[in-house]
Amino acid sequence: MTKEQILAAIMDIGIVPVVRTATAEGAIKAIEAIYRGGIRAAEITMTVPGAVRALEKVADQFGGKIVLGAGTVLDPETARVCMLAGAEFFVTPSLRISTIEMVQRYSKVICPGALTPTEVLTAWEAGADVVKVFPCGNLGGPKYIKALRGPFPHIEMIPTGGVNLETAGEFLKAGACAVAVGGELVDAKTIKDGHFDVIEERARQYLAAIAKARAEMKPAA
Repeated sequence: MTKEQILAAIMDIGIVPVVRTATAEGAIKAIEAIYRGGIRAAEITMTVPGAVRALEKVADQFGGKIVLGAGTVLDPETARVCMLAGAEFFVTPSLRISTIEMVQRYSKVICPGALTPTEVLTAWEAGADVVKVFPCGNLGGPKYIKALRGPFPHIEMIPTGGVNLETAGEFLKAGACAVAVGGELVDAKTIKDGHFDVIEERARQYLAAIAKARAEMKPAA
């Protein structure tokens, strides 16, 4: 996929599941459940033991059927390793210019983490494709996205933190191009208990919430 296609796919799907699990096997099974539930994107965080191996297996298993990302990428070296493992978009918890430059060099999608207006603008000017606003829930959730979009209507934002079934639609209405959701979709207990059908159903519910919000956002004919 080209960079433009990757970005368009993420925005079209509207949700990026953040898969942060105790094992690589758990991450792979969670993504299988997410896929069965209809979501065609997923991010495996580098905090997962064997995360790079999990990226490789998911990339081999799904090929171009899923937009695969690497999360909690702290430096450009990690970004490059994940890229070679099959990741097509890269998410960081904080702003590091060298990581943005690395991902841009290979024409992939970079979503650096930022929180303050200064960080958001700095990330965008450094070449971010989308700015991950994190931890968004701690600063007012959708209201904070709306406040940022006032001076920065040209900057695409994906909120992380505070996103759940109740707030996902509100974030989109506030101006987010998509949302990222972690433990509310993929949680440790559900994986430990092997209830992957629960994750599958949650995926369907999130897609329904996003579709509902987008329908409500359309101007009346």
